Amino acid sequence: MKYEEMLDRAIKSLPENRGKSERFEMPKVQVLNQGSKTIVVNFGKAIKELHRENKHAMKYFTSQAASAANMDGARLVLKGVFTPRELQGFLEDYVKRFVLCKECNRPDTKIKEQKGVKVLKCSACGAISAIRE
Repeated sequence: MKYEEMLDRAIKSLPENRGKSERFEMPKVQVLNQGSKTIVVNFGKAIKELHRENKHAMKYFTSQAASAANMDGARLVLKGVFTPRELQGFLEDYVKRFVLCKECNRPDTKIKEQKGVKVLKCSACGAISAIRE
């Protein structure tokens, strides 16, 4: 069998709908400013997509914003005025530090505690890396 014939046969055996090449999409924050408060309207939904706890992400956002915050249902209410760009930057940094695997760059991770140290364990490649909170 010639190379071209094998190639044609291989191409024909591929499924029609191969889907997206990238399955992870960064959530976009929806921000509403009310006086001296900033509300991230879709905070709960965005963090749920990342398979993390709201409390953990809220702690990170408050440290980055150097501001107090509280949860109002699934919304995050920050004291102070922040731009959507700033908050999207906080979310992207959070994803890099606490969601994406340091080895394979996939989002298939969980935060676990091993011997008193918080680690990011990847279920895709098996890598374990320590994280600082």
